[in-house]
Amino acid sequence: MTMRGDMQPILPGATIGLLGGGQLGRMTALAARSMGYKIAVLDPDPHCAAAPLADTVIVGAFDDAEAARRLARCSAVVTYEIERIAPAVLQAVAECGLLRPGAHVLACIQDRARQKRWLSDHGYPVGPWREVLTSTDLEQALFDLGPCRVKRTQGGYDGRAQVRVGQVDDAEAALAQLKGPAVAEQELQLRLELSVLMARSPRGEVVAHPPAANWHDDGVLGFSLFPAPIHRSLAREATDLATSIAVELEVEGLLAVELFITQAGTLLVNELSPRPHNTFHGAGAACATGQFEQFVRAICGLPLGATEPRGASVLVNLLGDLWLGPQPPLESVLAIPGVSLHLYGKKPRPLRKVGHLTVCGATAAQALARAEAAASLLEAPLPSAS
Repeated sequence: MTMRGDMQPILPGATIGLLGGGQLGRMTALAARSMGYKIAVLDPDPHCAAAPLADTVIVGAFDDAEAARRLARCSAVVTYEIERIAPAVLQAVAECGLLRPGAHVLACIQDRARQKRWLSDHGYPVGPWREVLTSTDLEQALFDLGPCRVKRTQGGYDGRAQVRVGQVDDAEAALAQLKGPAVAEQELQLRLELSVLMARSPRGEVVAHPPAANWHDDGVLGFSLFPAPIHRSLAREATDLATSIAVELEVEGLLAVELFITQAGTLLVNELSPRPHNTFHGAGAACATGQFEQFVRAICGLPLGATEPRGASVLVNLLGDLWLGPQPPLESVLAIPGVSLHLYGKKPRPLRKVGHLTVCGATAAQALARAEAAASLLEAPLPSAS
């Protein structure tokens, strides 16, 4: 059978274009370069994290359609490592070349209300929520749902652009703080937070990394354990749910599906991310294929790699706060067996992710013990996993 032109594999030697040059772009570029690809990056910052690894850096905003056309013209395929891309930019890339995942994926995901409507309309389980445009909307949501986590529909991550609202009297101030349309999500009693990473190729091949378990501190991911310490049947349920979403969305690339397990044992979809995901940085140390190599394979139409765990790993985020005082004791941290260091080349500032540790072990208990020892040396204890 003859393959369509856009289904032919993009082989090493070709150029991969990245919309966004942050740490995800940097780590994608590292994987692509090891496989023999060239890299072009579009980013507003000429000194972005991915710039040192790029053959071409196009300086432009994420709403600059002409800069996007330049990127597409010098690339065999273009992808994105950030959701904050204007529709006009995605259209410009699609008109000039291949965009993977497609613009329809980002259009669904980059607005939280639109994303939740899509999930609900397609029968996927989500927690109770309401779309909020006015303080009256929020007051009604609080009356219907009780205390809520209110999130701006666009932008925001690591606890930003969201606020907990428990009282009707606080509705107006909360919306003023968020400065835009929002969704109100009922606060749930959670047992655990999970994520599943799906890869889907242009030919329809689908491969999942097993679920990771995640613990946050004030909305910021503190650490992630891979694979998640959950029963095999629950892991299969989470993976089947994520697979269905990736197939129905027709993703060509990666899709991270964030999930909640409630205290009642119900599995709910939290959010989707059509790119590599913070919670799977450690998966590459525990699997034959890490997420960044898998990303390159998927967008280039190559066979997808094996993801069966051969041990356990812990991802520990390193925030800029660690570098605002004395130099952190990295030499002592790296003396711990199984620990590796990844820094992104970003200027430290409070709550900014500037790097991570990957901590490996033969078992989850061993990996966690080593991660806790590393965090103790950094005087940055891990959030409670209880």
